[in-house]
Amino acid sequence: MSLADLSLPAPGTVTMFSTAWCGYCRRLKTYLEVEQIHYREVNIEESPDAVAFVEEVNGGSRTVPTILFPDGSTAINPSLAEVQERLGL
Repeated sequence: MSLADLSLPAPGTVTMFSTAWCGYCRRLKTYLEVEQIHYREVNIEESPDAVAFVEEVNGGSRTVPTILFPDGSTAINPSLAEVQERLGL
């Protein structure tokens, strides 16, 4: 899966690539929910295409959470403040 194969998140939302066991993912999801920032979660353990995308944008690493923004940019394990800033909130 490449960026060209993904539908980008709607303005004001993000796509979060995560795993079920990732504490950083759970923390960021909680922050997003508290701040009412909508997100789509993709568990990379359930999608080989998602693994390929995460590896592509992270230089071969499977680091999560990896966030995809509406402009097509990504961030690895961003803070809530970074997500808000990049969404223009």
